[in-house]
Amino acid sequence: QVQLVETGGGLVQPGGSLRLSCAASGSIFSINAMAWFRQAPGKQRELVAVIASGGSTNYADSVVGRFSISRDNAENTVYLQMNSLSPEDTAVYYCHADLLTRAQERVRLWGQGTQVTVSS
Repeated sequence: QVQLVETGGGLVQPGGSLRLSCAASGSIFSINAMAWFRQAPGKQRELVAVIASGGSTNYADSVVGRFSISRDNAENTVYLQMNSLSPEDTAVYYCHADLLTRAQERVRLWGQGTQVTVSS
């Protein structure tokens, strides 16, 4: 079974940086796209950034210029580099993957979520 495991969340001061990782494991043939979502208390889940198989990226307006999404050479791990963090970035961050398994099955799944708290 394919799984997504997120790491890197934690507490950081305003203006600080944090790097999230999401590792996909299992019988993976290829990954079409990976993305980061976040959900703050009392708010709906929103798309933060997405990276497609060709390397193209898209970002939410609120994070443009501060966040950067990237993928490793094996295309099974996605990162979210977060700079100039503010309290408004506090949320649970979820990784999402759209991939093809070695059995040629299309799979879309979520990571477990990792808490990011920006506070002094």
